[in-house]
Amino acid sequence: MNALRNKVQLIGRLGQDPEIVNFEDGNKMAKFSLATDDSYKDKRGQKIERTYWHNVIVRGGLVKVVENYITKGQEIALEGKLTNRMWEDKDGKRHYATEILCSELLMLGK
Repeated sequence: MNALRNKVQLIGRLGQDPEIVNFEDGNKMAKFSLATDDSYKDKRGQKIERTYWHNVIVRGGLVKVVENYITKGQEIALEGKLTNRMWEDKDGKRHYATEILCSELLMLGK
């Protein structure tokens, strides 16, 4: 059952072109937001649609795929795990972010 712990699978569209971060040691990281949609009917039977935004981080060999083939608006499927981080700004205020660390990516349709 450990394989099922902290596992995320999403299908959605990129909200912007990926940002590629280059590190001094030659490694790269890709960051982008992914939009997923959901809908339900309210008490009056009207369809309500919602969009959820997810922050995605890609490391390792998949960065090259993201850098060369993934663009804003493209539909992708991904698998990964949730990660959390915290940082303090210059005023000492704490900020928190939940991100998906992508381990597999599949480009869908065009």
